[in-house]
Amino acid sequence: MGDAARDGILHRVRAIVREGVVLLEPDFLAGGLGAIAPRLDALRQRVREEGLLAPHLPPAYGGAGLPLAVFGRLSEELGWSPLGHYVFNCQAPDVGNMELLLHHGSAEQKERFLRPLAAGAIRSCFAMTEPDRAGSNPVWLATTARAEGTDYVIDGRKWFTSGADGAAFAIVMAVTDVLAPPHKRASMLLVPTETPGYRLVRNIPVMGDAGSGYFSHGEVAFEGCRVPATARIGAPGAGFALAQERLGPGRIHHCLRWIGVCERALHMTCERAARRELAPGVRLASKQAVQHAIAESRAEIDAARLLVLRTAERIDAEGAAAARADVSLIKFFVAGVLDRVLDRAVQVHGALGLTEDTILSFWYRHERAARIYDGPDEVHKSALARHVLRPYGVDVEI
Repeated sequence: MGDAARDGILHRVRAIVREGVVLLEPDFLAGGLGAIAPRLDALRQRVREEGLLAPHLPPAYGGAGLPLAVFGRLSEELGWSPLGHYVFNCQAPDVGNMELLLHHGSAEQKERFLRPLAAGAIRSCFAMTEPDRAGSNPVWLATTARAEGTDYVIDGRKWFTSGADGAAFAIVMAVTDVLAPPHKRASMLLVPTETPGYRLVRNIPVMGDAGSGYFSHGEVAFEGCRVPATARIGAPGAGFALAQERLGPGRIHHCLRWIGVCERALHMTCERAARRELAPGVRLASKQAVQHAIAESRAEIDAARLLVLRTAERIDAEGAAAARADVSLIKFFVAGVLDRVLDRAVQVHGALGLTEDTILSFWYRHERAARIYDGPDEVHKSALARHVLRPYGVDVEI
């Protein structure tokens, strides 16, 4: 894709987000998705008509076929609003589920699950993390799927299954062979949410906000939940490998969304500093502490963007496996930048930053999780350190 074509797409996306999506935020903060559903659907229809729905997918599935590096820049534009990715049908976890099904789903799975997901007709969720097992150890799972005839019977409990409320199906990580080596014990299974034995237990309150629909994190139970063997994605025991493949590009998506959040937060910080008076004629921007906060945020955001785009270009050129260390680096670095930029923005806004009168408090609640999900920062730092130390003859365990 040429620079002109890429810039044209980014311009169109920016216009829709900033002139349309952002206007829905006050009502969303006050009343949730239900308060804006008709207007949200109208924006999605506009996006569909412009050929920008699910832009990460190939044209055969209604997408624009954007390479990862270009989609990453688009993801930054969408991150300007918490509603941006949803309007363009490339929100997590659906975006990762679409890519997983595109590359590894059977023809039947693509027709039944991927096509309606790509069209925005349904939503999905991804059930891997468990309340009783450390999420930092993805090969230590308690949920099992035992083979019974031509079926699998799933038992277990998952949580932080984002968007489970209202999802049409879940992709579930479950142990299918307890005797296999740890990295080959689990498989991924497609489970329609109307399947007997599947149950949404609750939407988990996150810092007091349980949310609803897409903006929620569910705890789900599998109690004798039976699915056919054709529900398995890929080979038996391939769950861990598929999860790793899914998470590489997924972290690019997250990181550039976070940079979009940071850009909006810095924009709001500068607007506040330029307009707020501490006394007649004395603006907040005149204070050195505020100036330094703005400068630090600007520098960190720019550095983060360059690191992420370098990683995306490497994945496009060499594949996700070649960029594993780079992915670990950007995951913890950009999550830290996000944390600091949002904190500075809240501080500069003062008491206003704690209220629902701006989008900052929503982000401050929900984006603190960036340093935990998709692998906690500490795990990624250890993984990167191991990579850096290996040429020195040091092989440390993570």
